[in-house]
Amino acid sequence: MANNLVIVESPAKVKTIRKFLGSTYVVDASNGHVRDLPKSSLGIDVEHDYEPKYITIRGKGDILAKLRKEVKKADRIYLATDPDREGEAISWHLTKALKLDEKGDKKVYRISFNEITKSAVKASLKSPREIDMNLVDAQQTRRMLDRMVGYSISPLLWAKVKRGLSAGRVQSVALRMICDREEEIAAFIPEEYWSLEAKLVQKGSRKVLNAKFYGTRSQKLALHTKADVDRALAGLDGQSWQVDEVKTGERTKRPPIPFTTSTLQQEASKVLNFSTQKTMRLAQQLYEGVDVKGKGTIGLITYLRTDSTRIADEADTAARDYIKKTYGESYVLKFETARKSNGKIQDAHEAIRPTDITLTPTMVKDSLQRDQFRLYQLIWKRFTASRMEPAVYETTSVRIGAGEYLFTLAASRLLFEGFLSVYVQDEEKEEANSLTAKLEKGDVLTLSELSPDQHFTQPPAHYTEASLVKAMEELGIGRPSTYAPTITTILARRYVTKENKNLYSTEVGEVVNGIMKRCFPSIVDTSFTANMELLLDKVADGTVKWKTIVENFYPDLDEAVKQAEQTLETVKIADEVTDVVCDLCGRNMVIKYGPHGKFLACPGFPDCRNTKPYLEKIGVTCPKCGGEIVIKKTKKGRRYFGCENNPSCEFMSWQKLSATRCPKCGGLMVEKGNRLFCTEESCGHHMDRKE
Repeated sequence: MANNLVIVESPAKVKTIRKFLGSTYVVDASNGHVRDLPKSSLGIDVEHDYEPKYITIRGKGDILAKLRKEVKKADRIYLATDPDREGEAISWHLTKALKLDEKGDKKVYRISFNEITKSAVKASLKSPREIDMNLVDAQQTRRMLDRMVGYSISPLLWAKVKRGLSAGRVQSVALRMICDREEEIAAFIPEEYWSLEAKLVQKGSRKVLNAKFYGTRSQKLALHTKADVDRALAGLDGQSWQVDEVKTGERTKRPPIPFTTSTLQQEASKVLNFSTQKTMRLAQQLYEGVDVKGKGTIGLITYLRTDSTRIADEADTAARDYIKKTYGESYVLKFETARKSNGKIQDAHEAIRPTDITLTPTMVKDSLQRDQFRLYQLIWKRFTASRMEPAVYETTSVRIGAGEYLFTLAASRLLFEGFLSVYVQDEEKEEANSLTAKLEKGDVLTLSELSPDQHFTQPPAHYTEASLVKAMEELGIGRPSTYAPTITTILARRYVTKENKNLYSTEVGEVVNGIMKRCFPSIVDTSFTANMELLLDKVADGTVKWKTIVENFYPDLDEAVKQAEQTLETVKIADEVTDVVCDLCGRNMVIKYGPHGKFLACPGFPDCRNTKPYLEKIGVTCPKCGGEIVIKKTKKGRRYFGCENNPSCEFMSWQKLSATRCPKCGGLMVEKGNRLFCTEESCGHHMDRKE
């Protein structure tokens, strides 16, 4: 009979872990948190030492009832929730909800593991510990601070702006960062500058070399205006072009470090076009366990919420052995250079890596969904590359004189690919000058063309999800577990909209940000928020008491809210009017936002309560009836493209239709990545979207 109960967070882990343990173990899941602060009130007794009031989360009664039955049967209970503050808090809440701290006849242990593998799980059972109350207190403090901000400021926004708005301790700072960037872009004044490139040809070669204007032989010059360019062109007229100096050397490019949560989100956004939310969802699946043919259900990557780049010795040794066997001894990293730390890193976990480097992407491809595979491949390649030798380039730097002016040319040639044999980043794909013949001092070159180009300085780039995460990490705002939820929230609240990866503040977002800056400046101050994160870290390591933080935070917040209620004027934000006419009263309907996205509503509410689904047009005409193609969703939320005249017209497509018609047969084309494909089976034409 089983006398050991292991409680994990996710049902997906149950299947993975169950197969590692014998018949004397029962594995069950809590499905995340089982207790939380009540939704109906602040849930914190601000009059009596800030004690939180926890209640059982609605819908968790049956889960707890089942766990209580298992607890009765077991002699030993192992709380195996995630290895972070949130997981520690869930374990503590389980002890309270299941009254484990009152059951003297039961032995209760906390175990944790960084990867869901047989060896890691069994090792954790051999070294159980008590719940770390410092970690629990750090999570409680974060939860209480977030609740205080949300429940104090959100009602004010409802009253002064519109219903459905919210404020958050971290989300408000992220919104401010985006709004501040928008202001920088709007205020930017472009400045003119020019470049001048000489296309030169070596004797006996047809290869064109591109040399860039440097200045005179004695100093570097900037070309600010066309007059500067014309002056240089006049001085170059009729001059002979000769090599003044050639320097050769070697350059090494260091391998990348393994992924943290932040860098994984950034790279997945750049390379795979994944949102931060999608990246974390897929990484969670890979961590919890995937059914791999021939091996059963196994966790493919280590824990996904980490800001450490540390690698366990066993994993490091396994990686080096794999690289030696696969690529050769010369590819194995000999000396790992220490990377500079920003001082904010928690080193409790390893970096994100594959649990078994011998499980190559090719081996597991047939067992994974497409996007799971793409993310696993990215993680596997990055980790493997991090244990490999640097790439080595031969570099050639050439100074070319023409009259009083000097041009420079830089060329490089890959001598040893090292880690590039596994992991090539975008910047490495760009080809530099390559010399077909050796250049020497005194060589005369033939001028093919002088190409002046006018440029203007560019404003700062709009934030993308990737660059926002990077900026938040650099500023110390949030932690690995909060980046994706923060961005998801400000998008869901319609404070920010996303177009072609760029994040733009909306009118609502700007109004809310303005209120926050005026009435709650400390809440949206990046330094204040970063300092709060450091204080939470001190709670986690036991050097600061959690109540000290809360009792210093709430009174100032409460006073600021009271002042804002007195001084803040009501702000009216008009709904976006559409050309869709209400069937009942003839008014033009407006766009509203609900839990499931946009919908159309009559502006005559409450007299007229008519609503309609919002149909977003994509600028493509239906090939069957001539109506507009719109974006729709199935009952399960899957997106597709259908005719606005449905149900009378049944045309639909799972893939996005292009307004471009096939140049070969005139048929409809669909977008797949950066390519267009004809939908006519007899045609099969495809082309780049730019063509």
